[in-house]
Amino acid sequence: MTSKFATCDLCDARKNDSSGDFRVLPPVFRDFGGVRKFCGPVVTVKCYEDNSLVKAAVDSQGFEDTPAGRVGKVLVVDGGGSLRRALLGGNLGAAAAKNGWAGVVIDGCVRDVAELAGQQVGIRALASIPLPTEKRNEGQKDIAVQIQGQWVRPGDWLYADEDGIVLAPKSLE
Repeated sequence: MTSKFATCDLCDARKNDSSGDFRVLPPVFRDFGGVRKFCGPVVTVKCYEDNSLVKAAVDSQGFEDTPAGRVGKVLVVDGGGSLRRALLGGNLGAAAAKNGWAGVVIDGCVRDVAELAGQQVGIRALASIPLPTEKRNEGQKDIAVQIQGQWVRPGDWLYADEDGIVLAPKSLE
């Protein structure tokens, strides 16, 4: 499924929305993946310096088949904003691409930047750091998370392009 959105246009159409349904993430995320523009329904993971649930998610099917066609999902990872450990690297980025994920947005770090840039998946994170996580099998999935002050819920729709990242409770296309 090809998307024709522009986050600026989505914001222009909703600039006076006071319901709190339409949310814009702050401009703190860097682009690391091979796909610059992506959107899809959100799946959430909350973890801190342990990427066990991130690995489980990207190793699973990352798309839904709908009457309109195949729709890639977006994994949103609440890593607590940690800049000490990478929650996604080259192997997990390759798994996300292979399994049909549209994108991964991490409130935390990634590693293997050159490898991630070659993967056909959108990847946004705060920064890169070469240090991997510990594997403690801790965290939560499919819960509402707060990313940089904005609530993100499973099933929300996330839109990311060169101008930024926006969220809505349903598809805007």
